[in-house]
Amino acid sequence: MAFTVLIPARLASTRLPDKPLADIAGIPMVVRVAQRVALGLQQPARIVVAADHASILEACARFGVEAVLTRQDHASGSDRLAEACDLLGLADEDIVVNVQGDEPLIDPALVQAVADLLLRQSSASMGTAAHPIDSVEDFKNPNVVKVVLNAAGMALYFSRAPIAWWRDGNAQGIRTLAQPAPLRHIGIYSYRAGFLRLFPTLAQAPIEITEALEQLRALWHGYQIAVYTSRTAPGAGVDTPEDLERVRAIFASLP
Repeated sequence: MAFTVLIPARLASTRLPDKPLADIAGIPMVVRVAQRVALGLQQPARIVVAADHASILEACARFGVEAVLTRQDHASGSDRLAEACDLLGLADEDIVVNVQGDEPLIDPALVQAVADLLLRQSSASMGTAAHPIDSVEDFKNPNVVKVVLNAAGMALYFSRAPIAWWRDGNAQGIRTLAQPAPLRHIGIYSYRAGFLRLFPTLAQAPIEITEALEQLRALWHGYQIAVYTSRTAPGAGVDTPEDLERVRAIFASLP
């Protein structure tokens, strides 16, 4: 079954101005993301950039990447994706994968795996991914989002706190990790297009506001999120000029 990959791209960025257009070995970053996604998908997928500025559309057109122009005043990426679903005429049962436009090192196999979740789990409205944490520092870091699953691989809760809490091992503070290892959430999502249209209309959840984690809104309202567990961590995204230089060096070293 074919699915659609939507890559939201917003021109404004506090830490890295014009980030989607940042040059990486002669190609704009958002185009690099689209090209990377297309490399290794096992199933046919439509790859579309959901842009907020004509300059992004022009950059995509130069490299043959499909793009649609969305409004600039969206409150969140989910709103932008919902508009893109309407612009593309997607049916409610169609599957959409959200890949951030600042991840030129993303593994295409991860995109495929997250799409496959919704093909296998008919009760899930969303899919996402996680990988085992191997560092105490990451487990304690509130910027590293953790997730706990049930027996069916559905998310029970996401948190910036160190969960699941090892009652006996952490009695004197977090010095080592419990086994099985806790899971770090990876910020990639799949949706059924109908739920993606619904999501922005749902009231914010108190736990969502407290944790500053939008996916908790789905759990709060009773929707299920299936989680794919990867063995490895994904390539880091680009948030700062230092990140950009690191990624540029990686691409410059490729044959």
